[in-house]
Order: sequence, then structure tokens, then C-alpha cells
Amino acid sequence: MRPLKRIGVLTGGGDCPGLSALVLGIARPAVSHFGATVIGILGGFEGLVEGKMRELPAKEVMGSAISGGAMLGTSDKGDPFHFPIQTQQGIDILDCSEDAVRNCRDWNLDALIAIGGDGTMHIVDKFTDLGLNLIGVPKTIDNDLAGTDASFGHDSAVRIATDAIDRIQTTESVHYTVLVVEVMGRYAGWIALGAGLAGGADAILIPEIPFKWEKVCEHVVRRGKQGSRSSVICVSEGARPAGGEIVEKENEVGSSDPSPRGGIGDLVGRRIAEMTGLDTRVTVLGQLQRGGDPTAFDRILANRFGAKAVELASQEQSGHMVSLRGTEVVAVPVREATQKIRTVPLDSQLVFAARAVGTCFGE
Repeated sequence: MRPLKRIGVLTGGGDCPGLSALVLGIARPAVSHFGATVIGILGGFEGLVEGKMRELPAKEVMGSAISGGAMLGTSDKGDPFHFPIQTQQGIDILDCSEDAVRNCRDWNLDALIAIGGDGTMHIVDKFTDLGLNLIGVPKTIDNDLAGTDASFGHDSAVRIATDAIDRIQTTESVHYTVLVVEVMGRYAGWIALGAGLAGGADAILIPEIPFKWEKVCEHVVRRGKQGSRSSVICVSEGARPAGGEIVEKENEVGSSDPSPRGGIGDLVGRRIAEMTGLDTRVTVLGQLQRGGDPTAFDRILANRFGAKAVELASQEQSGHMVSLRGTEVVAVPVREATQKIRTVPLDSQLVFAARAVGTCFGE
């Protein structure tokens, strides 16, 4: 390992629970082990292009509590290679990667550690080709980043969604109701599957298993005849009916996030009410899943990821991402993490367990 004097840290993509914990998980070993100065890039890659940063003093880094929030800010609209520039005619998309590289050199950074999901890792890969010492750290509540078994923030988001399902069930337990809970996840069903199983959802609808309307309706009607007062359906935002399309809303200009933006929960609620005549309520958790304090699992993961990222930076293993494989934190090439989306395998033990307890997937 070679000494690191100045390390940059930025967070790209969407927010997640306890994002500051991951920043501190990187900054603390950089300060305590190397005595390095940590430069926080403000607002993700937008700040890298526009030259917005602040030094994180050792006293602040070592004294901060592990909690929620995003101390550096984040953005999914600042891809330096496709950067939105406001002009009199509108918005132009330009390649501003040279500005980002110049700022890194002007700040005398020995390494830059980028925290984010697949969009961020694609950018890390491109900057590696330009000669920057760049290390990736996986952060996404969707857990859809290939190359790692778990991403920071996912466990916390599942806990939030599970708590919501628990609370929603108690409010409607006095009379028969179909309760539809829409959760995030983009094109992967990890949040819905984990929260649905943990919260005892009666049906779980995920992108990997297109559902049939009649099967879902038959399930909730049958439960009513068997004496159940309510049925809970946990729906991933990327779920779709067999032969149908994913419900999507238009993204903001310049956003690098291709994810669905919600709407399937309302559709499921309307169709079930129309087909069964049952009282149906819909709750969309939305941004609620991105806030709050991280779970113990994510706090530990933040420290493990951070220590490994600093180690890789000192070894100049540019173009690599830290990864949880089994119980070990290792390094994998960033390109391995960006080749495909990590979706729920149909033979997943989570799917098997859900089916074993009678959960309906609408098949």
C-alpha cells in the first residue's frame, strides 16, 4: 500500500437510509489509518463537474454519529459524460468529463471513492479509462447491482417497508379489506419479496414473476371465504401483469435513473376492486423507504465497505468495486457489476419460503 494524502468521496444516484454512515465508513479509516485529508464532493457527480466540495475535518469525521441523512448530498442527474447544461434554447446534454478530471487534479486527489448504484458504477468505469484512481462502493436500496450479494441501504429499506406493512395491517384488521402496499425496487423484486415475507403479506407481486389478475383476485376472495378479515398485497413498483407493460412515469431531464416511478399499486387496487367488489385500500411508500437511520446490518456493512474501499484505493486498484460475497468483503471489477441487473432468481430460497407459507405470486 502507498500513502494516501487526499481522498475524495462522493455519493451518486438516489438517497438511501443512513447514507452519511457510509461516507463516514470511508472517511474514518482514511483519517485514522493514513492521516489523510478527506474531500467531500457535494451533490454527487454534479459537484465533481462544477467544482463543489468541502474538506471533512478529522474532528468532524471521527466525532460524527452514525445516523440517517446524506451529509454530502446526492444526485442522479449529474452524469459527467451526459451532463445537462441550461441554455437559452433549453437544456443541452454535453460531455463535461474533462471538467471533472481537471477538478480531481486541481484538488490533488490521490483517489476518489464513488458510492452509488449501477449508474454510478458505469461512470466509475468510464473515468477509470481516463486515468483516475477510482473505487466504487455499492449503495442502492433496490439491491439490483450485480457483483455483490448485498448493497448498502437495502436492509434498511426492507425494514422500513416491513414496519409499514405491520402497521397497515393493524389499522384495517377490524373489517375485511384488501390492502395494497407499493414498494420501490425498480426492475428487481428484492424489497417486495423481503418485506412481504417478513411482514406476512398474503400476495407478493414482483417483476420477475408476471402475475395474472384472476389468480390474485381468486386468492383474496378465497381468503375472505375462509374467514380472514383482510389480505395484504405487497407490490414492487416494477411488477407487471402477464402480457402487460410496466407502469412508468417520465423521468426528469438529465436523470440517469431509468427506474419506474410508481403507479402499479393504484392499478392493482382498482382492478381488484372492480373484479371482486371488495373494499380496497392502496398505500404507496415511495420516498419513505429512503429515509431514517440505517439498520445494524447496514451500519456494520458501511464500516466493512469503507475499510475495504480505502485499502483498494491505497493499492491503486482503480476500476474495482467493493463487494459482499457470502460473508466476506472482496474486490470485483466494476464492469462485472454493470453487465446486468441483479434480479430475483426464480429458484431463490426466498421465493421457495414464501410459497411454502402459502404466499400468492399471481401465477
